[in-house]
Parts: sequence; structure tokens; C-alpha cells
Amino acid sequence: MAGKAYEQVADALHRQVVTGELEPGSRLPTEVELASGFGVSRATVREALRLLAAQSLIRTAKGATGGSYVTVPSAGHLSASLRSGIGLLAESRDVSLEELLEARQLLEVPAARLAARRRREIDLERLRDAIPTHPLELEPQEQFGYNADFHSVVLEASGNLLLAIAAQPVFDVLQTRLVRTNLGARFHRTINGHHRSIAAAIEAGDADAAGDEMHDHVEFLRPFYEKAWRTLGKR
Repeated sequence: MAGKAYEQVADALHRQVVTGELEPGSRLPTEVELASGFGVSRATVREALRLLAAQSLIRTAKGATGGSYVTVPSAGHLSASLRSGIGLLAESRDVSLEELLEARQLLEVPAARLAARRRREIDLERLRDAIPTHPLELEPQEQFGYNADFHSVVLEASGNLLLAIAAQPVFDVLQTRLVRTNLGARFHRTINGHHRSIAAAIEAGDADAAGDEMHDHVEFLRPFYEKAWRTLGKR
């Protein structure tokens, strides 16, 4: 196998998790046993375990019942990891605003269509709850909180976990920059109007309308994102 020794050990353990040889919740052999089994040092094993822990494939507990245990990455873990990576790429300008907006359209428009086809009553209730009744009485941070909740519900209502995992970090990176800019009451009033239109299309089960409304919503936001990128780029 190519690669550093600890990477080889991590890859071997990773395969055992994926194939089910090591089941979720099961305890890994001790560091001494792993070192002996792989013919490496304990230091190499520790590095391999750190790598697996960073990938959320194992968790380490201390104490009498301590050790390393196999776990399965949750949607939240995966999404958070993607968000961190995409955020770093955006900060270093390896990913452009245009790429982020293109990705958002490619992910959230189909998600809205799927939500219209698959929505459950609980999804509709959550969508309604994510649209404030009196938005102009809220502070900007509260407004953005409702905004994030609304889009998260749409993604979850799509019924496609992988789509939600991929789309959420893109939305988060875009919104993080938008939050840092000064946007007035008119902006938030318009956003809430868009959300009501999207929610109405989803509730009606009209997939085409839901997709069109989401597309127009993201396009409306484009100049605001462009301004935020220019403003923050000067700092």
C-alpha cells in the first residue's frame, strides 16, 4: 500500500467499518493489539485513530470503559465538515461567488420541487413556523435565523438526505457573508414574501411553481451577495 504508515492503518480500519467487519458501536482492539496486528508502532496507531476520529468514524472514550468505538457519521457531522471546507475555499477565493450561487441553484431548486411532491403536514407546519408573522419587529439576527430555518425545512422536506447534506453548507457559507452586511427592512420584507410564495407552492403540491419560486428567490439575492463579497473583500 502507498502512503504513510498511519494512513495505511487508517485505510484498513476504514474498510473494515465500511464492509461491516467492524460494526457501529463495537470497540476497536487496544492500541497495543492494533500495533501488533499491523506491525507498526503505537504512535502510528494513535495517528491513524486521530485521522478516523476527524472523519467521525470512531469516537474515543476515557476511563475504565474507555477505548475507541466505531461510530457512523451523522448528517450534521458531514454537513458541518463540508461547510468548514467550503468556507475555507471561499475565504481563499478558490471557490468563487458565481460557483456558490450556481451550486445553490442546482441544489435548492430541485429540493423545492421534491418538497412539493413529498411534503408532509409536519413539513408544512414547520415551513409556516419559519416565516415570522411580524418580520419588521425582529432584529436582523432573528430575521436571518428564520431565513436559515426556512431553507433547512425545505431541504429536509425534499426527502433526500444527500441533497440536504450537500445544499446546507453552500447556503450557510453564503448567508454567513450576507449577515455581515447592512440590509434594511425592505430587504427582509421581500425575503419573507418570497418564502411565503415558495411555501404556498409546496403546500399546493405544485413542483414546477416551487422550483420557479426558489430560482427567482436566489436570483433576487444575487446583487446582495455580490455587494457583500465586494465589501468584505476590501477588508
